[in-house]
Amino acid sequence: MTKSANAVNPQLIRDWAHACAAGLSAIRGEINDLNVFPIPDSDTGSNMANTMAGAVAVLDETASDADLSTVTRALADGCVSNARGNSGVILAQLFVGLADAADLGIAEDDLSFNRLCTNGLRLAALSARRAVSEPREGTVLTLLKVAAATASAHIAQSPADLVRAIADDSAEALDLTTEQMPELANAGVVDAGARGFLAIVDAMVSVVTGVANKRRVYRGSTVGPGGLVDQSCSADGDTAFEVMYLLEGADAKQIAGLRDRLGELGDSIVIVGDSSDVSERFSVHVHTDEPGAAVEAGLALGDIRDIRISCFVLDALKAAPGANEPPPRFKRAVVVLVTGDGAEELFAAAGASVVRADHGVHSATLAEAIRATDSAHVIVMGNGMMSSQDLVAVGADARSTQRSVVFLPTLSMVQCLSAMAVHDPGEEPDVDAFAMAEAAAATRWGSLVISPSRITTLAGTCDVGDTLGLIGSDVLVIGKEPSDAATALLDLMLATGGEMVSVLAGGNLDDDTRAAIEEHIRKHHSGIELEVHETGQTSHLMQVGVE
Repeated sequence: MTKSANAVNPQLIRDWAHACAAGLSAIRGEINDLNVFPIPDSDTGSNMANTMAGAVAVLDETASDADLSTVTRALADGCVSNARGNSGVILAQLFVGLADAADLGIAEDDLSFNRLCTNGLRLAALSARRAVSEPREGTVLTLLKVAAATASAHIAQSPADLVRAIADDSAEALDLTTEQMPELANAGVVDAGARGFLAIVDAMVSVVTGVANKRRVYRGSTVGPGGLVDQSCSADGDTAFEVMYLLEGADAKQIAGLRDRLGELGDSIVIVGDSSDVSERFSVHVHTDEPGAAVEAGLALGDIRDIRISCFVLDALKAAPGANEPPPRFKRAVVVLVTGDGAEELFAAAGASVVRADHGVHSATLAEAIRATDSAHVIVMGNGMMSSQDLVAVGADARSTQRSVVFLPTLSMVQCLSAMAVHDPGEEPDVDAFAMAEAAAATRWGSLVISPSRITTLAGTCDVGDTLGLIGSDVLVIGKEPSDAATALLDLMLATGGEMVSVLAGGNLDDDTRAAIEEHIRKHHSGIELEVHETGQTSHLMQVGVE
């Protein structure tokens, strides 16, 4: 029996290709967010997913009974023909290496899975590194080298053990990429292309073993495409265009000269060939400020087709959140979080869009409320009802090229009321937001709550059911009766002066306490204006603001 009797079933390669396409599509956004090298254009995930989808489409056109060599070569040719971006071109080399390994296996009469996998990774690692003009560690090239070394070390093991070892070592190498490149370290991310390669390896594990690896979400950089908005496509600094095309009819010996010429015109040069039986065909990729000259360099050597020229800035603008939304109908809006029916009426009458948070509020709900204002500039006040982390998530979700979102650091509805009092829709957005923030910050605020347990505070130890008077988040008053705690709290808050007291009365504030507040202000703080608003919140007996 010859070794070829244990040849890999071509269907396994088909299944793997489909699993790769599905895996890359599933984490397209995650990879895009990681993309900071060589250009932070947030498209590596899309390029890899589109490249793989195109390759699978070509593979699906081959005969169902095609042999291993035909299947692997079709996959390689499809990948080269449909390569998108720098990452797509390098991805093509993986499948070109696999196809070359299948041909080598035929020559050696050994088409076993382990030999095919090991030779394919070795050839892919070598050719991918040669294809890149300035290879750097900490990229997908590093993971290819690690995967090839792991495959060689485990070639005598079972196919399942082999692919699991490759995946494990690739995952470990991916984590190390952050510290291997300054660009990645500064952004605190792993390499985007390398993350895509791990998805491809995991797809093979799933196909061979039937068990899928579960990976953590690799978090992306906080620097998004919006950072490119003010740049120009004709800038003299970093290259502004990506040029790609397929070159046919050129002699392989001429490629070194083409690489040198493109090196004079730009950087990020990747040239790979598919080594098909029909003719030598090369996928050419370069970043340059002279796209026309880059195309002419290829024309001088042979026929070119599938020319794709894109401007990084324009692509980033088109990909930015909201880029395809219609222009907003309104200039300005204010969105506030409140609790209580009366508070909803109060702030709606003041001109705000109200989101109820009586039972908490999901960040997606607030983001949708911001978008629903259909306004170019939105001021948001959380009023202590959402964490700062959640508000950051809301901002990331709701901002777009058409919409700016500003969060004012209000911790209470009474501060929000002060901000709304100075809100001027006719003023410039920044001026208005600053005035509102200044008014909120100048408002000293406190509250009354009923203690749910026996606790030790700055004012002493309280019992269950005592009324606590807080200034900010500190308990400074303990009273057996709400009226006593309320008047003591007012004295503390007015000790440093004030012109107006605003009380937001909760649904559980009794009439005796209301009367005590009014009487106390009249007798002991004459000349100070008192406003009482029935807001109906249940979290506090009342909120107090002093201006």
